[in-house]
Amino acid sequence: MRRVIGIGETVLDIIFKDDQPIGAVPGGSVFNSLISLGRSGVRAAFISETGHDRVGRRIISFLEKNGVDASCVNVYPDSKSPISLAFLNEHNDAEYIFYKDHPNDRLDFSYPEVNRDDIVMFGSYYAVNPVIRPQVVGFLEYARSKGAILYYDVNFRASHKNEVLRLTANILENLEFADIVRGSSEDFDVMFHKTDPDVIYRSQIAFYTHNFICTQGSQPVELRAENQLKKKYPILKSDRVVSTIGAGDNFNAGFVYGLIKYGITRDAIERGLTEQQWDNAISCALDFSANVCRSINNSVDEAFGAEMKKGLIY
Repeated sequence: MRRVIGIGETVLDIIFKDDQPIGAVPGGSVFNSLISLGRSGVRAAFISETGHDRVGRRIISFLEKNGVDASCVNVYPDSKSPISLAFLNEHNDAEYIFYKDHPNDRLDFSYPEVNRDDIVMFGSYYAVNPVIRPQVVGFLEYARSKGAILYYDVNFRASHKNEVLRLTANILENLEFADIVRGSSEDFDVMFHKTDPDVIYRSQIAFYTHNFICTQGSQPVELRAENQLKKKYPILKSDRVVSTIGAGDNFNAGFVYGLIKYGITRDAIERGLTEQQWDNAISCALDFSANVCRSINNSVDEAFGAEMKKGLIY
């Protein structure tokens, strides 16, 4: 039975509209993806850290309630859990302010079981943070040695723009680890001052992996893959966009769900996925992303997850 293992940060997102708080939900990029996968019937586990406080307890209980194994979330007794303030603009896109009060970054965990064709999701600043880099690399090397599929979401925010130079080596190493890379045009603009998917693919991606998905906000998703496959996928339009906070994270969740639903294995990726296989997985990604934009929550709703469960055969 295949499993998804995510490694990333935890945070409590406090969401504002017109400068007034309208909700508070547990979050974190990979965290959001795993909650959606758990709700959709996928076996999932999360590697992370949190503080020994009310927020930390809520985060762990939220994982467990949604069917995600939280046994590799390390709780530090002398730390406060991080929070973020997300301010929605008139288009319901978010601007973030992060608050983190850990005395120092650490990451202590025992490796969860990883088997061939399991999927490891990693990304954001957590995946390039120099302080915990040795532990992250150690786990990625372990997962690759076990035959897992490694899915990297670049997700590099403008708040870290001044760190690009010192983090570039870690970013490139992540690209080398990855079997599939998903990044937004905004990510690559921040990191390398490039926004055109063809230019990004040729100059930054293709040397490391041939499988690249470029998201561009409301513009079509662009695919560049093995066998010179090049394709555009229009995003799904919604007449009730409430928040786009979890759109990218749930695109990732839907894509990984699609890999499992359609039986796409590491061997298939190494051979080169067919156009139909890409179509199937990206269709799931677009469905998940569209659903999450209809609420202030960071993950797909439970009713949608229940429908997705019906599509899985374990």
